[in-house]
Amino acid sequence: MTFDDLMLDDKLLSALDSIKFTSPTEIQQATIPFILEGKDVLAGAATGTGKTAAFALPALQQLIDEPNNGAEPKILMLAPTRELAFQIQHVVNQLARNINVNTVIVTGGFSQAKQANYAQQDCDIIIATPGRLLNLVADEVIDLSEIDMVVIDEADRMLDMGQGPDVLALLATISDGFQACLFSATLAGSGVEIFAEELLHDAEIIQINAANEKSNQVSQTIYYADNKAHKQALLLATINNESCTSALVFCNKRERAEEVTEWLQSRNVSAQVMHGDFDQAVRRDKTRKFRIGQVKVMVATDVAARGLDLTNISHVINYDVPFKGEIYIHRIGRTGRGEQTGTAINLVEHHDLKNLERIEFHLKTKLPVARIKGLEPKSKMNKAKSKSKKNADKPRYVSKKDRADANKNSD
Repeated sequence: MTFDDLMLDDKLLSALDSIKFTSPTEIQQATIPFILEGKDVLAGAATGTGKTAAFALPALQQLIDEPNNGAEPKILMLAPTRELAFQIQHVVNQLARNINVNTVIVTGGFSQAKQANYAQQDCDIIIATPGRLLNLVADEVIDLSEIDMVVIDEADRMLDMGQGPDVLALLATISDGFQACLFSATLAGSGVEIFAEELLHDAEIIQINAANEKSNQVSQTIYYADNKAHKQALLLATINNESCTSALVFCNKRERAEEVTEWLQSRNVSAQVMHGDFDQAVRRDKTRKFRIGQVKVMVATDVAARGLDLTNISHVINYDVPFKGEIYIHRIGRTGRGEQTGTAINLVEHHDLKNLERIEFHLKTKLPVARIKGLEPKSKMNKAKSKSKKNADKPRYVSKKDRADANKNSD
């Protein structure tokens, strides 16, 4: 299939050609026809599958077919974080380069008074985070009553961040009959389903690259570490390997991310830290330096797992193994994007084993174990892990409460 087969306007096809988008991805092929037909869509797609263009293209096609003759926006695109909102704006601007479309972006991290003035200009598309937009709607700065299409990106992340009520409050201000498109990294779990029931009407449900599906474009490897010093040595060896051109290193806590960054810098590695306490200007500057190769390693908390406009990452390194399978998928999805291949390395100390078991249960597969010459582990974690698994297979009494807790955790 080509983009031309999707019945898009020549101006959009020209824009796609100029940014070297040669053929639609699977999520784009599956969703664009339904959105162009005016249907509600619930789509699950992993990071890096091209879902932003999957909703931006039909949204722009709608504005070509039915130009906005008023001052109020016709299309609303909601994102959980300001980083993702700016990334959406970037894609929309790329695709709209040949048409006259005005976009306004509204997010936290900036003066609300200045944004209020900015948001009062005429616009066709408003891209926003829910909290700040709700404030401006409540202050009657922005009127959403004329919205024809609503796109909610990373719906699962929104729910995790507690933004569901703000989204529902915003949509309550829109006239009935708007088209809704809800995109999520995973459709698993009751949260997204309940959210979708509130927002969508007779929706087309599409799942591409299920969240527990092992990517063929990302090689995933475990290195066992005896202790902190051993883990640091494995990290340094991985970063210094000639195959590593840029690395995104994940830590579960801000303090650890700062500590790892300082340690790498002390070893003459070009590294910087990224976490949620930085303001928007600092985040954008750090992202720019990493993207252009001025900095080789970004050490981050999960604020960088989604939303940041990071490309050409050769390695994702889990210095800390994440707590949940979904988070692991989002992390490793930062590499191997598009048609590229990538490498995901998991540095596993003894205290990481429980998290590793959760990840492998989620993936429904065992991750391969490798060693770096001269840095082989001395502990018997692999054997201990196998013994633990063997014991886990033995029949044992499980209380009703334990079964309920297990079912809850598996959700």
